Amino acid sequence: MSKIAIGKKIPDFCCPATGDKNIRLADLEGSPIVLYFYPKDSTPGCTLEGQNFRDQYSKFKRQKALIFGVSRDSLASHEKFKTKQNFPFDLLSDTEEALCNLFDVIKEKNLYGKKHMGIERSTFLIDASGVLRAEWRKVKVKGHVDEVLDAVKALNKL
Repeated sequence: MSKIAIGKKIPDFCCPATGDKNIRLADLEGSPIVLYFYPKDSTPGCTLEGQNFRDQYSKFKRQKALIFGVSRDSLASHEKFKTKQNFPFDLLSDTEEALCNLFDVIKEKNLYGKKHMGIERSTFLIDASGVLRAEWRKVKVKGHVDEVLDAVKALNKL
């Protein structure tokens, strides 16, 4: 069962991030936050999704929105991925799956007939007060970042 719900405040969390940082939700109040969960660094779909957020980053920044990518990869893997793709936003390393469990994104997946537990590509929009305003689950990469940007713009008009 998900521990979060649209219209409810997200419990505070702290997660290690690229750039030798720890990202704490409480420290981010005052800005909308886009938290996107993806399965694995440097895989085709995850790379494309990150590139799409990168390419639209200036538009998110104009909306004062912060973007964070989250996966179970190590910080070392994240640093390489971020550098190689020139991401202007930080990646959070959730090796203990605390954030993944909070947002209920660990699901059974089927890859080449083998079942395993992995991150279901999902994105969450948190408002400047820390309240969940939108969620996208089972995300298809194509067109997704534009949908998220539109939701951020709509949120800022409220």
